[in-house]
Amino acid sequence: MACWYSRPVWFVADVAATLDFYVGKLGFTEAWRHDHEGKAVAAQVNRLDCEICFSDQWPQKNGTGMIFLSLDRQDYDPLRGELEARGVTVEDGWWGYDCLVVTDPDGNKLYFADPGEDE
Repeated sequence: MACWYSRPVWFVADVAATLDFYVGKLGFTEAWRHDHEGKAVAAQVNRLDCEICFSDQWPQKNGTGMIFLSLDRQDYDPLRGELEARGVTVEDGWWGYDCLVVTDPDGNKLYFADPGEDE
């Protein structure tokens, strides 16, 4: 049986600064990074099953990423408080569902969908 595996690649101005935000503010871990001439040019972060890659190689695309994340109730309910305690601005949003929206320093957006009522 075939399995497809994918990861988004988001374009950012400064990979090292992006890693600082995702690791330090959003609670991701750095999975890997590629440096060229002493500067990070690509990297990946993980948090549970969410994986995002970053690259500074196409600056005209910076800040155009969006990801829709589905969480269960036990992870969603404390998320706003966790992120705000780390200094992250969290906005209310909508994308087919009520969402918590986080915008990274480049303008990429993470939409955390409210899981609705437990069944």
